[in-house]
Amino acid sequence: MPRGETATASPPTEPARREDPALALVAIPGGIVQVGTDRPMIPANGEGPMRAVLLSPFHISATAVSNADFARFVTATGYRTTAERQGAGFVFHAHVAAPEAAHTPASPSWWRRVEGACWNRPFGPDSSLSGREDHPVVQVSRHDAEAFCRWSGTRLPTEAEWEHAARGGLLDQTYPWGDRAPDDAFLPCNIWQGDFPRRDEGRDGWTGTSPVASFAPNGYGLYQMCGNVWEWTACLAATGVRSGDPILKGGSHLCHASYCHRYRIAARMSNSPSTATSHIGFRVAR
Repeated sequence: MPRGETATASPPTEPARREDPALALVAIPGGIVQVGTDRPMIPANGEGPMRAVLLSPFHISATAVSNADFARFVTATGYRTTAERQGAGFVFHAHVAAPEAAHTPASPSWWRRVEGACWNRPFGPDSSLSGREDHPVVQVSRHDAEAFCRWSGTRLPTEAEWEHAARGGLLDQTYPWGDRAPDDAFLPCNIWQGDFPRRDEGRDGWTGTSPVASFAPNGYGLYQMCGNVWEWTACLAATGVRSGDPILKGGSHLCHASYCHRYRIAARMSNSPSTATSHIGFRVAR
């Protein structure tokens, strides 16, 4: 996953303006909850062991923040995202809006640093949000997610809150819907089908992001806790992934069992808080 090139950006200093963008927040019960797993698939990432955590009741948004949600924030505040201030964002190679667009190869090799890519031009300067208003906002750094939270009177969920919400009232299951892995006959989330990173067959109906309320919700009524876009959390990595960087949860539409089997509840990764890509978004809590 691309990192490094965006790490020099400073956090935004725009003043917060508190308005409620009418996000649908779902009440999640507190108590002693399960975090992590004793069946890690990527042990080096710190997915285990399973442990008990005491959580207070909280609310979390039913969906990831959409383009329409973020547009209301930008209209109200005039906020400029990290990618806008830096002049570029990372785009998956097959999704770059125009082959002739100026772009720089990144690491891993299927990423491109595309000049002009930002939240409302997510694939480059020739792209737009037309027809994508209900898709999750992408090309947003953790700084951008935190700015949205300040405006909306919310915050990012902790990793423990995120995992507890993703389980939807179930216990030690791998995915928000249970333990059955997605396959050709069972497509419960938006992930990659085909030969990664060359060909996404889109058997789940999408070859990129999907609307935020696609697919069946989990037991708490939360949509797409796994797949579609990675989601920023409030936690920083202490062990298992790059120490000191924010934790992301849930995997994305680019995840495939052959490479990135991270569309699981316990899966995690981290990245620079200034990173903006076409597969990272966020949801909010209160």
